[in-house]
Amino acid sequence: MPNAFLDDIRATLGEIQTDGLFKTERLITTPQSTRVHVGGHEVINLCANNYLGLADNPALIAAATQAMTDHGFGMASVRFICGTQDLHRQLETRLAQYLRCEDSILFAACFDANGALFEPLLGPEDAVISDALNHASIIDGIRLSKARRYRYANSDMVDLEAQLKAAREGGARHIMIATDGVFSMDGTLAKLPDIRALADQYDALVMVDDCHATGFMGPQGRGTPAHFGVQADTLTGTLGKALGGALGGYIAGPQPVIDLLRQRARPYLFSNALPPSIVAAGIAALDIVERADNLRATLFDNAAHWRAGLTDAGFDLLPGEHPIIPVMLYDAHKAQAMAARLFELGVYVSGFFFPVVPKGQARIRTQMNAALTRADLDQALAAFAQAGRDTGVLTK
Repeated sequence: MPNAFLDDIRATLGEIQTDGLFKTERLITTPQSTRVHVGGHEVINLCANNYLGLADNPALIAAATQAMTDHGFGMASVRFICGTQDLHRQLETRLAQYLRCEDSILFAACFDANGALFEPLLGPEDAVISDALNHASIIDGIRLSKARRYRYANSDMVDLEAQLKAAREGGARHIMIATDGVFSMDGTLAKLPDIRALADQYDALVMVDDCHATGFMGPQGRGTPAHFGVQADTLTGTLGKALGGALGGYIAGPQPVIDLLRQRARPYLFSNALPPSIVAAGIAALDIVERADNLRATLFDNAAHWRAGLTDAGFDLLPGEHPIIPVMLYDAHKAQAMAARLFELGVYVSGFFFPVVPKGQARIRTQMNAALTRADLDQALAAFAQAGRDTGVLTK
């Protein structure tokens, strides 16, 4: 490899470090849980997407273990060649039933699901209108399609209507509005009732990425559309957060849409099928989640207690009702320093900064979990107050 190329790479890495934007990974030596061991230290984990505490659930582990015995370790194939087992269709059927959709289709991750959705369904005569704060996978998926692209300011319904008008006046055949159900950096919910009403007014489709809602928002945890009592035309989501925390994504929607995706979605056609253990654990997770009103209640009780405690301590929080509760620090160096101090005090969090969030919007994103105890939360609140004083974030 040419030295000049590597020198440019090293220079870029140096700039990232100088700007305080360099991300590091810490090795966890225990199962994902409310408390994990990192570098020989036990810490309270406040930065996992493990909303219902199922990542180390014995029933999921047992289902995964049994599936490896019954169905093997891996499929060594894509779905349409010889990679589809009975378990895959069972999970797809269960997901569709759970989400009140006609069918669903599995992917290796929701990043792949979002990357697969737009290109087979929309052509150059169509348009996609995307929220400005949508997840990177939605943005990338739209780029892969030949549809005309429009963007509206985050949750700005006036701007959304203006973009709908522009797309209609531009002669778009079909229009799809794409939005996160929950904007994961802020913990805010999309205005789905307003989006649905505008979509109906302008004869548009609504696509919702519900990764940070499936399992715990709305009746039976069926997500943000169920939370608001509206219908999305297509849903994407993940098994990698509340539904067990492993991996795997899906698209759920009308039967013709799912049928076409099986024929044309490139991440589906050219990726190995999900391992049987992951699929079986996903089925077991749905069995739990459908009956998990107690876990959902605890999750939101924890979120309310945590939000109140941080507010009382003097931290600047983004408002919201979701278990994602960002602590705003605005400066990447400060976010890194506070995360490091919290780790010393026994709390595991991560600083978020550009390019994950806009410049000047650095934060520590805390996430609640139904398995966290009140003692866990109070210990973590004390650590946040101490770290805030030690790093100058809190002045009192």
